[in-house]
Amino acid sequence: MKLSRRVSWFLLAFGVWSWFIWITFVKNLWQDASGLAFDGAGDPTAYFWVHLLLAVTSFLLGTAVGTIGFRGVRALRRDTATAPAEDTRIPSRPAPPAS
Repeated sequence: MKLSRRVSWFLLAFGVWSWFIWITFVKNLWQDASGLAFDGAGDPTAYFWVHLLLAVTSFLLGTAVGTIGFRGVRALRRDTATAPAEDTRIPSRPAPPAS
């Protein structure tokens, strides 16, 4: 299957966006001061583990989607580089029909 340029770039951007968003979320989760992520003794709570699992899953899916997009962009560039140059000469008149 061949992906269009737009779809390839969208998938690549989505993968990068996913990593950016979830890394920020995990940093905030780790530094949580509200008491949701860690109990009074500093041990992680169920809230922490569930959200960490969500983040890891999103990292994996973002990586897979981004990889598909990256391969699509790379394939489009490879196809463009190996495509023959377009003939820009003015075409000659067609030959008259044989009688």
